[in-house]
Amino acid sequence: MMSDPYFQELFADRIGGINYGKSTEIYKFEKIKRAKRQALNEHPERQLLDFGIGENDDMADLSIREKMTEELNKLENRGYADNGCLEYKEAVARFMKRRFNVDLDPQTEINHCMGSKTALAMIPEAFINQGDITLMTVPGYPVAGTHTKYCGGTVYNMPLIRENDFYPDLNGISDDILAKAKLLVINYPNSPTGQLGTKEFFQQVIDFAHKNQLVVIQDAAHSMFSFRERPMSFLELDGAKEVGVEIHSMSKGWNMIGWRLGWVCGNAKIVQAFADIKDNSDSGQFLAIQKAAAAALDDDSIPEQARIKYLRRLEKLVASLNKFGFGCSVPGGTYFLYTKAPKGLKNGRTFANAEEVSQFLITEQSVCTVPWDNAGPFLRFSVTYLAPTEKDEDQLMKKLEERLEQISFVF
Repeated sequence: MMSDPYFQELFADRIGGINYGKSTEIYKFEKIKRAKRQALNEHPERQLLDFGIGENDDMADLSIREKMTEELNKLENRGYADNGCLEYKEAVARFMKRRFNVDLDPQTEINHCMGSKTALAMIPEAFINQGDITLMTVPGYPVAGTHTKYCGGTVYNMPLIRENDFYPDLNGISDDILAKAKLLVINYPNSPTGQLGTKEFFQQVIDFAHKNQLVVIQDAAHSMFSFRERPMSFLELDGAKEVGVEIHSMSKGWNMIGWRLGWVCGNAKIVQAFADIKDNSDSGQFLAIQKAAAAALDDDSIPEQARIKYLRRLEKLVASLNKFGFGCSVPGGTYFLYTKAPKGLKNGRTFANAEEVSQFLITEQSVCTVPWDNAGPFLRFSVTYLAPTEKDEDQLMKKLEERLEQISFVF
């Protein structure tokens, strides 16, 4: 056995300290990857039905790629972008006004980010000191919480449960938690539950932030995928800009998942704080990407095409799953279906949690899902599977039904 390197004792406590790299715990998504490899190895004759993928299946629109090629060959785009180019910020301002009727100053109230993930990672650095608290919903994207802990803060999790329509119980937080809380991170349309942000909920958030002196971070990465009503921005409400910012992504609505671009908008002081942190963290996204994205933002047909496709797929998936007792419905938004996990099988087998159900499905039927057990046992099905045509979608649903016919779930 090799001895530890001399720097084993030098790792920071935030990533495990002296025990960094020694944990035997396997991250949920790594378990899924391993199970997928095992299913492919043991059943090469059986197509893997992958509903666990959380990224768009299409390339960016041809018009975006052509604009990218054009900008790629311009000498003036070769350099550092730093905190972004005005062309992209102005396109964001036009988009926010056109889609949400939100007025933003492109110079002071908008800044680009290299994907929403980096914004969620950086903003805590502007606010969190030792002992401070970030309020976050679960299940959800953990990045802001991870970096809160890196900064010496702690995370207070607010479960999203069906009985509360997948909204956080803001009234159930104790005074001692609120006294130390600085950030409130929300995400609507919500991933993975699919719940939409409403005027009533956003107003509650604004009032709560004012009362408790909190900064709101609204993650709107799935904003273009609103199925029951038009997409809504947190910043549409009076007072929202006084308490926080909204983060948008080019990944979901515009199929630019690997391009790593988004924006932070809202309160000018918070946007500036983010920009200052960012200025000391990166040198900005490639200018050609920003200029291609600016053109994409001016074409509302692009996110609408993606919205129509994923809604169609969700409707098909819901119809298929409901034949086998899932009792699910099309979500309000996102391309995820978040549905209650079965308790067991009619043959007497029981499942302790959603993770056991997920492992059973991929091992026995090569059907990949993502389990969530943060607020009850739920499975997440993504409709970002690879299927070039509607006929391919239908064939995949047929295969799913054939697999599920071999299982008798108990709910």
